[in-house]
Amino acid sequence: MNNFINNLFNLNDKVAVIIGAGGHLCSQISKGLALSGCHLSLLDIRIEKIQSLKKEILKNSVCEILNIKMDVGLKKDHTKALKKIENKFGKIDILINGAGINGATPFFDISEKEWDEINNSQIKGTFFGCQVFGQHMIKNKYGSIINISSVSSGPPLSKAFTYSVSKAGIKNLTQNLGREWGNKGVRVNAIKPGFFPTKWNKKNFLNKKRINQIMSHTPMVRFGETKELIGVIIWLASDASSFVTGTEIAIDGGFSSMTI
Repeated sequence: MNNFINNLFNLNDKVAVIIGAGGHLCSQISKGLALSGCHLSLLDIRIEKIQSLKKEILKNSVCEILNIKMDVGLKKDHTKALKKIENKFGKIDILINGAGINGATPFFDISEKEWDEINNSQIKGTFFGCQVFGQHMIKNKYGSIINISSVSSGPPLSKAFTYSVSKAGIKNLTQNLGREWGNKGVRVNAIKPGFFPTKWNKKNFLNKKRINQIMSHTPMVRFGETKELIGVIIWLASDASSFVTGTEIAIDGGFSSMTI
């Protein structure tokens, strides 16, 4: 039985690229993939974040790690990163598109600069990641791409206008590519996290009233812990989900299932 499970979810010596690896969710995802046997390429514009993450991962995992500084909003940075990863590992099996920032600005006060910054980090960065790394995967006829959507991908959450628009785009992109690449050996899915509070969320979103609203709409009546993302990531990254593509998996304590 154990051998069956181990073989089904086996990620030993797979190469995983994590874009936005220095972030709240993706840093935990990176640790989980390393513990599962993957070699990692950690990509983030904040090089100090992934340098620190690399040291932390290597305390508990034996794997090879390549750190690359990149701006997700620049296609040339994705292309340069791909070449470095190919030179180091020779292949890419798993791509996590997890970069992104948020904003709490009221609609009429959203500047063009803020609109562009959020969309560049979210939908544009995910688009470039899929386009550049996806081409490598299609050439090799194998790969799993996991995008990071949100419960705000639809219907949208209040106070997160630009973020919600961008996450809806990521959901649509995931469905489109799941359809387009279904017979090419490359699966494209998204996880749909609920509320996993960061310091930024606590400062800009989570006052007492909003927390009460969230809890009243979450059947499990609590926030998520980042470690609770790892099981779904391993499933989507492995051949255990070999007939799953173009879908969005909610990890939200039941938030998406609620009406009244």
